[in-house]
Amino acid sequence: MARMKFLCDADRCIECNACVTACKNEHDVPWGINRRRVVTLNDGKPGERSISMACMHCTDAPCAAVCPVNCFYTTADAVVLHSKELCIGCGYCFYACPFGAPQYPRVGNFGSRGKMDKCTYCAGGPLADGSAAEYASYGANRLAEGKLPLCAEMCSTKALLAGDSDMIATIYKERVLKRGYGSGAWGWQTAYKETIAI
Repeated sequence: MARMKFLCDADRCIECNACVTACKNEHDVPWGINRRRVVTLNDGKPGERSISMACMHCTDAPCAAVCPVNCFYTTADAVVLHSKELCIGCGYCFYACPFGAPQYPRVGNFGSRGKMDKCTYCAGGPLADGSAAEYASYGANRLAEGKLPLCAEMCSTKALLAGDSDMIATIYKERVLKRGYGSGAWGWQTAYKETIAI
């Protein structure tokens, strides 16, 4: 079985926000919620890099580890999903996630913010039945149709990769070898070319 993952190549991301817009449109995400966002490091300075961020569907997800009602679960494809029926909106996952993926759907006093919302990797909800109720709560189920998440498909520079982790690792390794320097993902580089010149 494939292990579905995301990877954003910071050397290719141009901060166009097509991934953010595609996600909002595909899932009718409410105003104020972004299941995916673009973060810019060193904005306006040399070495500026942009990274598309969402739930990274961790192998050992910290959100699942801290949830008091066990509403998080991992599918056979290694996609981390949560059940909004079980969620109590306590926010533990919000604080545990290093990527800031789980979010409250509303702003307000504690208890009135609602149940958490997060990236579903376009895999729908717990039942994955394609119903209107599932779509209203979790969005489209593109994985059931054999498609990848729309955010990755809409990326014009192919900076955002989605799919089987082994395939993504192979693609990214080829890119790094062609560039001739260390990893550009997440904005850090090894000055390989500069060391050779010295």
